[in-house]
Amino acid sequence: MGKIVKIKRGLDINLKGKASNRILGNLRPDSYSIIPDDFIGITPKVAVKVDDKIKAGTVILHDKNHPEIKIVAPVSGKITAINRGEKRKLLSIDILADTEIQYIDFGKSDIPKLSIAEIKEKLSAGGMLPFIKQRPYDIIANPQDTPRDIFVTGFNTAPLAPETEIVLKGQKQDFQTGLDILSELTSGKVYLSIKSDCDVSCLKEAKNAEVITFEGPHPAGNIGIQINHIKPVNKGEIVWTVNYADIPFIGRLFNKGIADFTRLVALTGSEITETGYYQTIIGANLSSIFQGKTTTGKELRYISGNVLTGKRIPENGYLGFYDNQITVIPEGKETNEFLGWIAPGFNKFSVSHTYFAWLLNAFRRKEYTIDARIKGGKRAMIMSNEYDKVFPMDIYPEYLLKAIIAFNIDKMESLGIYEVAPEDFALCEFVDTSKIEIQSIVRKGVDLLYKEMNG
Repeated sequence: MGKIVKIKRGLDINLKGKASNRILGNLRPDSYSIIPDDFIGITPKVAVKVDDKIKAGTVILHDKNHPEIKIVAPVSGKITAINRGEKRKLLSIDILADTEIQYIDFGKSDIPKLSIAEIKEKLSAGGMLPFIKQRPYDIIANPQDTPRDIFVTGFNTAPLAPETEIVLKGQKQDFQTGLDILSELTSGKVYLSIKSDCDVSCLKEAKNAEVITFEGPHPAGNIGIQINHIKPVNKGEIVWTVNYADIPFIGRLFNKGIADFTRLVALTGSEITETGYYQTIIGANLSSIFQGKTTTGKELRYISGNVLTGKRIPENGYLGFYDNQITVIPEGKETNEFLGWIAPGFNKFSVSHTYFAWLLNAFRRKEYTIDARIKGGKRAMIMSNEYDKVFPMDIYPEYLLKAIIAFNIDKMESLGIYEVAPEDFALCEFVDTSKIEIQSIVRKGVDLLYKEMNG
């Protein structure tokens, strides 16, 4: 048995609305959208015009500073709109999809015969580079770099996260090909993290990767937590990260020669009347997926992603580029609670044991319905070590946050800024009694540091 890492600090939020194991259908709307804000670390430059005819794999955007980083069309069809906001900021590029998807043929590949330059060139042409991110800074990786190591997280511990076994079912060959490609891109190792109870053959039997087993609550599935416990990032080092659900895309490009972004997406949340999985394509319009499957009579919050790190979208919004989960929870604005926090709260989730529900949960696995209310106003950061209980890294989160707010580069470096990403602080934000938008602070701090260090 390989290395086992046990995570003790963290928090599992057992929400109502976990996806059933059923495949509910094949979602193929006629509208898709590419949203540049999904791509952290690039300056997008549009490569198409309105009314252009495109195929799946056609370059839609590329990075102004690194043109080899390309975002390609997930479907074939026609460009219907290029939407801009204030100061001509690019908001989205809309596509009217064909009934039958036509793909650009990039050609099948014999991987052992390819040089590293040829592999990177094909990854660039097929639009796969955006799926590879780097630490530090949690941005899209620069393909000109050679990472020390590459880390792949093989599971997700976020609330209502999809099951790895279902997401990867029938994709063993493409997954392994993706790992083979990644192993050619680093001078070090590819580390693949799996759960202790993992029963997914393509993960347990993976080749060209060192498999590390993790046990413990969320955020054990976060790639940043895994890096910290396997081989931390030091100043001057670069590592790359990839999510398990995105690796088959890379494999398909080399095995089939096409940019096929089909994926299984979990429909979850307490306000979903029929949970399960849909097969769809990144960027898909989600309006039809919600019709007849949400509760009525209350205001709802629609999220592309999970409740901790996902992005709020309208009811007719689009699936995020990196998301394989959709969540719907109550907005909570119409809720009026008698006695408020003084009430016993038998049905309320409690981290600090404020409500009696924690006692009930100690004896049975209770599912909770939590709405989107903040339940309090912003106030000064309280140094109470409440973050430490849910932050399983060898870092002092409160002190790092204060250093980021003050933009004290020396302290930020000494306190571990190069290892973290906003998602690593999601639980800190959830338990924070000060109601501070911690993930936003970390994102701004990391972005400013990147500009400072890279001129």
